[in-house]
Amino acid sequence: MFITLIADYGNGDPAFAEVTQRLLIGLPEAQIHTLSVPAFSTLATGFWIAQLGLNPGPPDRLIYHNCAPRQDDKQPRQDNEGEGLTYALLPNGVTVVGVNAGYSLSFIKESAQKLQIVKVSRGGSQFRSRDVFPNAAAAIAQGDFSLLGEVLNPSNIPDPPSDRVAWIDGYGNIKTTIPADSVNLKPEEKVVIRVGDVVSDAVYSDGSFKVPEGTLAFSPGSSGWSMADGSKSVRWMELFLRGGNAWERFGKPRVNQLITRIG
Repeated sequence: MFITLIADYGNGDPAFAEVTQRLLIGLPEAQIHTLSVPAFSTLATGFWIAQLGLNPGPPDRLIYHNCAPRQDDKQPRQDNEGEGLTYALLPNGVTVVGVNAGYSLSFIKESAQKLQIVKVSRGGSQFRSRDVFPNAAAAIAQGDFSLLGEVLNPSNIPDPPSDRVAWIDGYGNIKTTIPADSVNLKPEEKVVIRVGDVVSDAVYSDGSFKVPEGTLAFSPGSSGWSMADGSKSVRWMELFLRGGNAWERFGKPRVNQLITRIG
């Protein structure tokens, strides 16, 4: 089994090693790959669940995710209780198990064939993704669905916001949650983009390198996926500075920062 562990522990945090050990108890033959998202960023978590889960990969896959800001209830927590564990089955057979918090399930809610609560404790540990959830994830991955409970209604899961920074890649390119099919511009048409408090001129491009060196491009990017029935293809807009760093150009914005097109 190929497992992608998505969590907000931080790059190089030993928490990844601790959770990996617990998952391997139940799934000793698994290959586990880790992905760190910014602290409490359910938006980045949800984006990567969809990007990795809805695109081609090994046939036997589990995405185990944990980003639990514990923001579903502002009152003091009893026994470290937090958001509940959920199960999703994607059309390509990918199993998704993790905490239902914020936007974590927003990008897959319309695609998932199944969305259900997993009947495990919501508390019991400050580190639930290590101490409480791995046994349930392993059981589900092996076809034991005895812990599955109430069906989740997609309408109770928030829609993904359509105007945010979704991710900053290693080149400083800004992946956004702006759907490419929502943009009605012609190639080389100029546009003004605001990210947070910083405004910059950009050029719309229908292909990443069809702009001169040093030009900020607003272009359909490399992230997106197709619906299982082929009815729709989702692609997300990206900001990149050819020969430079768009993230630095916009003052190093955070994931979830608002993006506005001016004019």
